[in-house]
Amino acid sequence: MVTNSSQAPGGTHWSSRAAFVLAAVGSAVGLGNLWRFPAEAGANGGGAFVLFYILCVALIGAPLLLAETLIGRHGQRSTIGSAVFLARESGASNGWAALAVIGMIANYLILTFYSVVAGWVLYYVWSSGLDVVGAIASGRPFAGAWAGLSVDAVRQQMPDLFADPVRMTVFHLIFAVATTWIVARGIRGGIEVAANWMMPAFFILLIGITAYSVIEGDFAAAATFLFRPDFDRLLQPQVLNSALGQAFFSLSLGGGAMVAYGAYASRDTNLASSAGTIAFADTSVAIVAGLAIFPIVFSVGLEPNAGPTLMFQTLPAAFHSMPGGAMVALAFFVLALFAALTSSVSLLEIATGWLVERFKLDRAVAAGLLGIGFFLIGMISVLSFNVLADQRPLAWLPSFEEATWFDAIDGVTGRILLPLSGLITAIFIGWFADRKLVDPETGLQPGPLLPLWRFLVAWLCPLAVALILLFGLFPQLAS
Repeated sequence: MVTNSSQAPGGTHWSSRAAFVLAAVGSAVGLGNLWRFPAEAGANGGGAFVLFYILCVALIGAPLLLAETLIGRHGQRSTIGSAVFLARESGASNGWAALAVIGMIANYLILTFYSVVAGWVLYYVWSSGLDVVGAIASGRPFAGAWAGLSVDAVRQQMPDLFADPVRMTVFHLIFAVATTWIVARGIRGGIEVAANWMMPAFFILLIGITAYSVIEGDFAAAATFLFRPDFDRLLQPQVLNSALGQAFFSLSLGGGAMVAYGAYASRDTNLASSAGTIAFADTSVAIVAGLAIFPIVFSVGLEPNAGPTLMFQTLPAAFHSMPGGAMVALAFFVLALFAALTSSVSLLEIATGWLVERFKLDRAVAAGLLGIGFFLIGMISVLSFNVLADQRPLAWLPSFEEATWFDAIDGVTGRILLPLSGLITAIFIGWFADRKLVDPETGLQPGPLLPLWRFLVAWLCPLAVALILLFGLFPQLAS
């Protein structure tokens, strides 16, 4: 039997349970909460989607989140090292480490285009910041956003950005450097410090923007849209599929981020209560983000089903028409930048921890090499919006016929690799990992919760994640 180490990778633990939870919440709370959740809710009827989403988080997301963190905490190694360690101690094949290998590859590829999307956010921080400076200089600090432009010109900012590969590259580079620098500084000196500063600031900004939406927006229409289910939509497979996918991806499941962060958790950290706190915080942020965004959208007569353009075209157009919109636009995009950065560092930490453990590299060197790598690979996504816009690299695959390089990398990682990693994780923990090793790691006391968690991980989670994978491979089944 393999002897466990008492130290986390690099000999470092989170300084406290609160630091672990903040960092894990930062990993989970990303652009998916501010960009994907409102877009999915808007496209899937609001209340029906939200109801399914909450159920999916409670019955699938939180149990799988606990399963991933306990793998890391038990192994006290990199994601791959922890998976191998638990498999060996359980008398199972080392092949179960595939859950970590697939997840690490998927998350590194995700980081390549996530940095590009975060670069869009950074561009809007820059653009809205200049707008606020101009508004203050002209004596109109409470003017609408981009008041000197027409609504059409405000919406045109996104297509103009996509058409300019140099500008996209600059903001992609800045974000990649910031992410790499934080990870290179280590767990306590980098990731924990970033989470301790940015997450409280994130919540303050989110509450402030939501309060603004309640006062200036159509809050009643937004609340009705989000919390009054259309029961006809409850019967549509697409709504369930979208809610399943959002719950899975919003909690950073399937890619090893929670395994990596769990490895730095001390032995006195109760993983069950921590997982519950993380899932609750992530879900709350998504719903509050909806309550911050949709009142603004409804108040100016825009449609909630704008999809991915909701954040970068619909909202800026709404801010343009609202009093104080310039200030609120800047606050919103700073909020989104914090969310993007706390998530990106967790994506990079997975591969960094493995390189440090496997090849004994200095952390700064490992993070630097990986940072250069994801920036360069990310250039393919940058160019897919302009120079390479006509290329369809996976046109030979069903449902990828029209996918650009950006769409292809997003689709392969999100629809195939992450669900596959999550499925392997659920099967491994539910059926093959030694219960005598797994159960004490959960922090669940003897009683109904432990067998309930085991049932959910062994039966419901594999079925649900298999559906995500199936619908990802054959999206026509969910239509």
